Amino acid sequence: MKAEAMLRSVVVVAALLCGDGYQLAASEAGEDIARFYKGKQITMAIGSSAGGGYDLYGRLVARHIGRHIPGSPSVVPSNMPGAASLVAAQYIATVGPKDGTAIAAIYPQVVLEQLIGDKSSIKLDPRKLNYLGSANSEVYICMVRASSPAKTLEDAIRMEVVLGATAPGASSYDFPLLLNNVLGTRFRIVAGYPGNQEIALALEKGEIEGACGTGWSTLASARPHWVRDGFVRLIAQEGLRGSPELNALNVPLAIDFARNPVQRQIMEIVYAQLLFGRPFVVAPEVPIERVAALQTAFMAALKDPELLAEAKRMNLDINPMPGPDVKATVERLFATPPEVLAATSKALRAP
Repeated sequence: MKAEAMLRSVVVVAALLCGDGYQLAASEAGEDIARFYKGKQITMAIGSSAGGGYDLYGRLVARHIGRHIPGSPSVVPSNMPGAASLVAAQYIATVGPKDGTAIAAIYPQVVLEQLIGDKSSIKLDPRKLNYLGSANSEVYICMVRASSPAKTLEDAIRMEVVLGATAPGASSYDFPLLLNNVLGTRFRIVAGYPGNQEIALALEKGEIEGACGTGWSTLASARPHWVRDGFVRLIAQEGLRGSPELNALNVPLAIDFARNPVQRQIMEIVYAQLLFGRPFVVAPEVPIERVAALQTAFMAALKDPELLAEAKRMNLDINPMPGPDVKATVERLFATPPEVLAATSKALRAP
C-alpha cells in the first residue's frame, strides 16, 4: 500500500514537471473524494421543525445533491429544531462528524446572533464554518389577519398588534422587535412557539393577529391561499430589496420607513443576513477538498433541471449564492464598526 502511494506521488510530480500536473492532481483528488463518499450516508440536519420553509428547502436539497457529489452518497434529512437553528449549527460545529458527512441547513440569524447577540450561550464562530452556499436570497414579510384592526404598518405604530414568535434570535422575534425599537411600532410579541408551522396554526385559530420575520417563499409555498383568498394582509417587506411579486402588490419596504440615516443603517445590518437567506454549512474541520466538492455539488444541484422543476411545483424561489460569496458576506458583516453594532444590538434588545 505504501509502495502504491509512493508511486502515485512520483507520477504526480512527474506530471507537474510536464505541465499536466494540475489536471492529474485534480483528477486524483476527485477519485479520492469519490472513494470516500461511495456507500456513505450524509446527514442533513435541518434547523427547524417539519413543514416550515427551512424544512422544505433542506429536504429539497437533500433529495438532489447526492447525485452531484462524487461517489453519489445517500443524503438523509433530519429535523433538529431549537433556538432559531442554533442547536443544529452548534451540532455541526461541535459534536457532529467533521469529515463532510454532516451538513446543516440553518437560519442566517445564527450569524447575526453571534455578531450582536448574547455570545455567552454560543459555542461557534460563524466565520469559521464552511458554507456550501445559500439556496436563495430571502425577503421576509410582516402580515396580519384581515380581521385585525391594523391594516398597515403605520397602523401598527398607532395601535397594539399581537404577533406570534419562536424565541429571541429568530426572525419571528427579532424582526418585529427591531421595528418596535427603531420605527416605534407597537407589536406585542408572544414567544414560545416551536416553529413557523405552529405560528401559522395559531394565526389560523385566531390566537394571534399576525407574524413578522416570515419568509415570503415560505408563505408562497406552504400557504399561498392566505394571500389569494385575503386571509392575511401583507403590511411590510423586510429586507434590503423587495420581491418582484410583492412590489407588484404594492407591499412597502419596512426600511423605507426609517426617519434618519442611523435608523436605516441599523436596519441594513439586520436585513443583510437575508442576502444569504437559506445557508447550508459543514464543520470548520472538513478537509478543504471535500468542502470544495460539496460546494460544487450544491451549486450543481440548485441548477439541476429536476430540482428546479420540483421547486417550481412547490412555489420555492431558487436564487443560489455560492459558498465563498456567503462566507465573504459574513466576513463583511463582522467588519462593521463597533459603534454601529452596539446601536444594532440595542435595537434588538427587549425593553
